[in-house]
Amino acid sequence: MAAEPRDGADAIQDAWRRELPGVPVESIGIITRVWWAAKVFGDERRRLLADLGVDVATLDLLSTLRRSGPPYRMSPSGLAEACMVTRGAITQRVERAAEAGLVERTTTGSGYHARAVTLTEAGNALLDRVVGELLAAEDRLVGHLAPDRRELLADLLRELLAGLGGPGLTGQVGD
Repeated sequence: MAAEPRDGADAIQDAWRRELPGVPVESIGIITRVWWAAKVFGDERRRLLADLGVDVATLDLLSTLRRSGPPYRMSPSGLAEACMVTRGAITQRVERAAEAGLVERTTTGSGYHARAVTLTEAGNALLDRVVGELLAAEDRLVGHLAPDRRELLADLLRELLAGLGGPGLTGQVGD
């Protein structure tokens, strides 16, 4: 079996192994490649979303509402928790999305603070278009991996994040 091709992470790892003998450098082969892949994925996502006329924060807000299921409504605190941002950040996101007609706020009396945020038909239509194009583009980014390798990589990344107490871990099957 042929050896795997070497890349820049291997060169960095080799250099630190030479410069600091006895110091564990194996993490470089994982963490450096994860950083590099995250940069490629993030840059591509931002470029595509800009082309589609939506920003990452708005996509996160609309997607969170949509994944909540009908009636696609959540409280601001629930949104903040689900999006892993502060209440202040959610307030700003909701304000921008409401001005664009993508969400509606339900307010209490004369107060400003929203009790609920609901996805509008316009927000739903935008999300359908954007998510369809985004997922197709992201599928192309990993398309060079065979299906069994994609599944293996997803499993390994899930295990890595679980060991780190990473985001997205709910303990619920199917989440």
